[in-house]
Amino acid sequence: MSDNSERLAARYGVTPQRAARSRAWGWIAAGGFAAVLGAWLWWGGVLETPSQLQVRDIGHTIVSETQVVVNYEVTTAPGTPITCAVQALNASYGIVGWRVVDIPESTQWTRVFDTTLRPANPP
Repeated sequence: MSDNSERLAARYGVTPQRAARSRAWGWIAAGGFAAVLGAWLWWGGVLETPSQLQVRDIGHTIVSETQVVVNYEVTTAPGTPITCAVQALNASYGIVGWRVVDIPESTQWTRVFDTTLRPANPP
Protein backbone atom coordinates (compact mmCIF):
# COMPACT_ATOMS: atom_id res chain seq x y z
CA MET A 1 0.00 0.00 0.00
CA SER A 2 1.03 3.55 -0.51
CA ASP A 3 1.90 5.87 2.31
CA ASN A 4 -1.47 7.69 2.03
CA SER A 5 -3.40 4.41 2.11
CA GLU A 6 -1.55 3.29 5.22
CA ARG A 7 -2.22 6.58 6.99
CA LEU A 8 -5.93 6.46 6.08
CA ALA A 9 -6.19 2.83 7.24
CA ALA A 10 -4.51 3.66 10.55
CA ARG A 11 -6.66 6.77 10.96
CA TYR A 12 -9.95 4.86 10.48
CA GLY A 13 -8.93 1.72 12.36
CA VAL A 14 -8.46 -0.63 9.41
CA THR A 15 -5.17 -2.19 10.40
CA PRO A 16 -3.97 -5.74 9.78
CA GLN A 17 -4.07 -6.43 13.52
CA ARG A 18 -7.68 -5.29 13.78
CA ALA A 19 -8.71 -7.41 10.78
CA ALA A 20 -7.03 -10.48 12.33
CA ARG A 21 -8.74 -9.80 15.67
CA SER A 22 -12.15 -9.46 13.95
CA ARG A 23 -11.57 -12.69 12.05
CA ALA A 24 -10.62 -14.49 15.29
CA TRP A 25 -13.79 -13.26 17.04
CA GLY A 26 -15.84 -14.43 14.07
CA TRP A 27 -14.36 -17.93 14.29
CA ILE A 28 -14.91 -18.03 18.06
CA ALA A 29 -18.57 -17.00 17.64
CA ALA A 30 -19.10 -19.57 14.86
CA GLY A 31 -17.49 -22.30 16.98
CA GLY A 32 -19.64 -21.40 19.99
CA PHE A 33 -22.79 -21.45 17.86
CA ALA A 34 -21.83 -24.84 16.37
CA ALA A 35 -21.17 -26.26 19.87
CA VAL A 36 -24.54 -25.06 21.20
CA LEU A 37 -26.37 -26.33 18.10
CA GLY A 38 -24.64 -29.72 18.33
CA ALA A 39 -25.45 -30.06 22.04
CA TRP A 40 -29.10 -29.16 21.39
CA LEU A 41 -29.38 -31.70 18.55
CA TRP A 42 -27.75 -34.39 20.70
CA TRP A 43 -30.08 -33.68 23.63
CA GLY A 44 -33.21 -33.52 21.46
CA GLY A 45 -32.46 -36.44 19.16
CA VAL A 46 -30.18 -39.03 20.70
CA LEU A 47 -31.00 -38.66 24.40
CA GLU A 48 -34.77 -38.47 23.89
CA THR A 49 -36.66 -41.36 25.44
CA PRO A 50 -38.76 -43.27 22.92
CA SER A 51 -42.50 -42.78 22.99
CA GLN A 52 -44.20 -45.22 25.33
CA LEU A 53 -47.67 -44.69 23.88
CA GLN A 54 -48.76 -44.69 20.25
CA VAL A 55 -52.33 -44.48 18.96
CA ARG A 56 -53.44 -45.06 15.37
CA ASP A 57 -56.91 -44.34 14.03
CA ILE A 58 -57.98 -47.34 11.97
CA GLY A 59 -61.38 -46.08 10.90
CA HIS A 60 -64.98 -45.47 11.85
CA THR A 61 -68.44 -46.68 10.98
CA ILE A 62 -71.48 -44.42 11.01
CA VAL A 63 -74.23 -46.75 12.20
CA SER A 64 -76.90 -44.05 12.36
CA GLU A 65 -77.19 -40.31 13.04
CA THR A 66 -77.01 -41.12 16.75
CA GLN A 67 -74.31 -43.80 16.76
CA VAL A 68 -70.70 -43.94 15.51
CA VAL A 69 -68.23 -46.79 16.08
CA VAL A 70 -64.56 -45.72 16.17
CA ASN A 71 -61.83 -48.35 15.55
CA TYR A 72 -58.34 -47.58 16.85
CA GLU A 73 -55.08 -49.28 17.73
CA VAL A 74 -53.11 -48.64 20.92
CA THR A 75 -49.44 -49.58 21.32
CA THR A 76 -47.83 -49.34 24.76
CA ALA A 77 -45.52 -51.26 27.06
CA PRO A 78 -47.09 -54.38 28.59
CA GLY A 79 -48.56 -53.81 32.03
CA THR A 80 -49.46 -50.16 31.41
CA PRO A 81 -53.03 -49.04 32.08
CA ILE A 82 -54.21 -46.26 29.72
CA THR A 83 -56.96 -43.66 29.65
CA CYS A 84 -57.89 -42.36 26.18
CA ALA A 85 -60.32 -39.72 24.93
CA VAL A 86 -62.04 -40.95 21.77
CA GLN A 87 -63.68 -38.28 19.60
CA ALA A 88 -66.11 -38.24 16.70
CA LEU A 89 -65.68 -35.34 14.28
CA ASN A 90 -68.03 -33.91 11.68
CA ALA A 91 -67.07 -32.88 8.13
CA SER A 92 -65.78 -29.52 9.46
CA TYR A 93 -63.54 -31.33 11.98
CA GLY A 94 -65.70 -30.14 14.85
CA ILE A 95 -66.14 -32.49 17.81
CA VAL A 96 -69.69 -33.87 17.81
CA GLY A 97 -69.16 -36.65 20.36
CA TRP A 98 -66.51 -38.00 22.67
CA ARG A 99 -65.93 -40.48 25.47
CA VAL A 100 -63.12 -41.22 27.92
CA VAL A 101 -62.14 -44.88 27.72
CA ASP A 102 -60.15 -46.74 30.38
CA ILE A 103 -58.00 -49.47 28.83
CA PRO A 104 -56.76 -52.07 31.34
CA GLU A 105 -53.18 -53.30 31.36
CA SER A 106 -52.26 -56.26 29.19
CA THR A 107 -49.31 -58.47 28.30
CA GLN A 108 -49.49 -57.42 24.62
CA TRP A 109 -47.80 -54.38 23.09
CA THR A 110 -50.44 -53.62 20.46
CA ARG A 111 -54.20 -53.99 20.80
CA VAL A 112 -57.20 -52.95 18.66
CA PHE A 113 -60.40 -51.51 20.15
CA ASP A 114 -63.88 -50.41 19.03
CA THR A 115 -65.70 -47.67 20.93
CA THR A 116 -69.32 -46.68 20.30
CA LEU A 117 -70.08 -42.96 20.54
CA ARG A 118 -73.39 -41.09 20.54
CA PRO A 119 -72.78 -37.80 18.71
CA ALA A 120 -74.74 -34.68 19.67
CA ASN A 121 -75.04 -33.65 16.00
CA PRO A 122 -74.98 -35.78 12.86
CA PRO A 123 -71.37 -36.69 12.00
